Amino acid sequence: MPSSRHFRSFLVTSRDWLARRGLLEAAVLLSLFALAGSTWLFVEIADEVREGEYQHYDDLVLRALRSPEDSALPRGPDWLLQVARDVTTLGGFTVIILITFGTVGFLALRRKWHTCVLVLASIAGGAVVSTLLKTFFARSRPAVVPHLVDVASLSFPSGHSMLGAITYLTLGALLARTTADRRIKIYCLGLAVMLVFLIGLTRLYLGVHYPTDVLAGWCAGIVWALLCALVARWLQRRGAVEKETPAPPGGR
Repeated sequence: MPSSRHFRSFLVTSRDWLARRGLLEAAVLLSLFALAGSTWLFVEIADEVREGEYQHYDDLVLRALRSPEDSALPRGPDWLLQVARDVTTLGGFTVIILITFGTVGFLALRRKWHTCVLVLASIAGGAVVSTLLKTFFARSRPAVVPHLVDVASLSFPSGHSMLGAITYLTLGALLARTTADRRIKIYCLGLAVMLVFLIGLTRLYLGVHYPTDVLAGWCAGIVWALLCALVARWLQRRGAVEKETPAPPGGR
């Protein structure tokens, strides 16, 4: 039977063969399709929200998450409310700052200085975009059910959902670009997607956002994260951002 070394040599040869035919750029093509699709979906949602087309469905979902007897009581066990409050803070400004600087510190220890700058610029730029969108659409917070956490800003798009998507998807993509180990790439991106999804759901459960707010926040965050990932890939090819770290022996 062929040794693992021969098998890895075969995989490398196959990868080179595919690269010469441009098939390894399929990931970039899929990213562009996702970018276009997310942009289109955000525009469609925003247009319908401004016309009030989805208001009935937005209210229906929020009511469905509350007790029929008392709209101030969320459905589910008592502990679920505290879990939702804890999870939703992952999309809050304070936690985002802590995670961002923690990641920058990790990259600095690995002497990936250009990637540090790219992370900071990506998340700071995304925060500015989120604020501008909220100001432009100026949608009021839901009034159909009582809020279970304090909120002060405007509603559309969901800032927690958008900033969470911007931060975790951007960090997941950029961190994945710092390694050639496929398992680590999948872990980083999978964890990012899970966090973004849970943060959005908590905003509905707590009654502080409409479903269209959350969906639009996800779309806008995905668009920004994909743009940052494509920029990072382009800069890596030009040598402006550090190359991937080779996978350890036995890595996939």
